Amino acid sequence: MVEGLQADFGVIGGSGFYEMPGLTDAHAYDLDTPYGTPSSAVTVGSLHGRQVAFIARHGEGHRILPEELPSRANIYALKMLGVTRILAVSAVGSLREEIHPLDAVVPDQVIDRTSGRASTFFGGGAVAHVGFADPFCPSVAGALAGAAEGAGVNVHRGGTLVVINGPAFSSRAESHLYRAWGAGIVGMTALPEAKLAREAECCYASLCFVTDYDVWRAGEEDVSAGLVVQNLNANVARARETVANAIVALGEQPRACGCGDALASALMTSRERVPSATRSRLGVIVRRYWGAGEGAA
Repeated sequence: MVEGLQADFGVIGGSGFYEMPGLTDAHAYDLDTPYGTPSSAVTVGSLHGRQVAFIARHGEGHRILPEELPSRANIYALKMLGVTRILAVSAVGSLREEIHPLDAVVPDQVIDRTSGRASTFFGGGAVAHVGFADPFCPSVAGALAGAAEGAGVNVHRGGTLVVINGPAFSSRAESHLYRAWGAGIVGMTALPEAKLAREAECCYASLCFVTDYDVWRAGEEDVSAGLVVQNLNANVARARETVANAIVALGEQPRACGCGDALASALMTSRERVPSATRSRLGVIVRRYWGAGEGAA
């Protein structure tokens, strides 16, 4: 944990969402973790009586590629602060006619098409297999969907998000393939975030703002960085309002999901067999089960 610093909620802002207005008594902290430094300084402040920690996923000025994101450091830093619920915001492309640009989707399923991304805190002599059948916390997802509707956003509750490596957008053949799989949206950043949040026993859900129709729709302008930015800017105020109101709603609810016990039946290696350096690196991830360990963060 970080001495004298605490937050209940974590917010990870995606493309266009680089700061969290409305935080009072806010200060930016340069945190370090066993997995490196987070994407940005972590801003901690109060929002309607709740302590919130904010990370700009792509860094200040959007400097980090999706495949370069220090996702382990981001989730670990939030865990260090005591965060138990993470609200993520990202830009996605639509794979369905009825999901229009400027709509929002709060997915309940995900298909992993990434490669080469570190997607676990474990390894180095420690093995854990968390359940991931339902990748997003239903409580946080419901709060995000309700808050988005309250902000005047056309919201689609549920659906499957395909996560690709990027940074290039999909080929036309890939876009049609994802549609054939029944997916609703395509993005680049929800994984490994969601998997890491599950290992950290944090609730996690993603508010996905649609910027384009990817490249499958005949007669539609193909997705481009310019189009994404244009539609992101149109929605950024509503994204911030949604996240703030979802935090208010969640602040009144106790955690009633299973996210907070994800490691209880997942740890395969006994503490005694894990090298001390690995126990120290895992730190706050396993502290509840293995104790503080030597030099743990």
